Amino acid sequence: MAKVKNWQLKRDMDFPYEEKRPKRQWAIIFDLNKCIACQTCSLACKTTWTSGKGQEYMFWNNVETKPYGSYPLAWDVRVLEKLGHQDWAKNGEYQGKTIFEGAEVTEKAVHFNPKDEDWMYPNASEDDCAGNVPAGDHIQLPHDKWFFYLPRTCAHCTYPACLAACPRKAIYKREEDGIVLIDQARCKGYGECVRACPYKKSMYNPHTRTSEKCVGCYPAVEQGLQPMCVQNCIGKIRIMGFINPPWKAREDNPVDYLVHKKGIALPYYPQLGTEPNIYYIPPVHADPAYLTQMFGPNAMDAVAKYRALAKDGVTQGLFMLMGSTDRIMHRFSVKEGQARGFDEAGTEVVSVPVTEPLHVRADWDPKLGAVRNNTP
Repeated sequence: MAKVKNWQLKRDMDFPYEEKRPKRQWAIIFDLNKCIACQTCSLACKTTWTSGKGQEYMFWNNVETKPYGSYPLAWDVRVLEKLGHQDWAKNGEYQGKTIFEGAEVTEKAVHFNPKDEDWMYPNASEDDCAGNVPAGDHIQLPHDKWFFYLPRTCAHCTYPACLAACPRKAIYKREEDGIVLIDQARCKGYGECVRACPYKKSMYNPHTRTSEKCVGCYPAVEQGLQPMCVQNCIGKIRIMGFINPPWKAREDNPVDYLVHKKGIALPYYPQLGTEPNIYYIPPVHADPAYLTQMFGPNAMDAVAKYRALAKDGVTQGLFMLMGSTDRIMHRFSVKEGQARGFDEAGTEVVSVPVTEPLHVRADWDPKLGAVRNNTP
């Protein structure tokens, strides 16, 4: 095992390979306060990538209803149980073991192996804040009833467990953008990546007898376009860009700004140790203990910052840019009530007002002799 730096844990950790960060790292941010689980992202991904034989139950992008829903079934609960005690110091340093540090001698990572039937219920417990418990309200829950939607893709981790576990070295991380891919010519379908990935985003195809996973829509990314799940999100909850580690963060980089400058977007289950590169803005209404378990010790601080957005014009402007262009924004600016996004060459690709103008029409139209109704 090598010692590598994991900035999400604020410490070094064990990993089977030496640290080697790509030239730039693909990343997506999700605002969970705006997700309505319409599944448009799931369908956009499926029609683009997983409509073939052996992919019938394969969703590289899925949306789960937390705290009870999951795909595959109970993926997060079972991983956390196997990982054991997890704790954070007051300075934000993780004091427990990661999946690499807690693994058995014969394994690369703490894991569980999902059964075939675990993949058959991608919408389990959707819209069900009682957890679909047979006895219903007669069972006392340890918290008030609440739920929120959690969209998920492959996190294209800095330290991928799938890559660490593959005996064929068929999984690799692209130098140019950090996207994690599986070489189908090398893969023999041993399934070690499926077992090792704690997020269960590597999947087995029984028809091709190989493993497959989200490819980060790399053909689009190479053309400066955001992935299909981002482009098709009707709630405008997503933004894809390239994240820098905190010691190289740029304030005008949209992803760096929300993750490093504002600390409002957080990785999920950072204690697993993979340094995932999808980030979430936690929902303001969910249970604090649950959010802290999922997003780490800064979860409630992120919630407080989200509640105070009305006093932060720059962050408001960046939120208005989310979902307003299909191009990857490498830089943004907010000045004089206008938010602008720029591509890698510095060309402006989108411009939107920070506050949408409000127009109220008169109830009576004398020209038409008609009464109007104002609707949102």
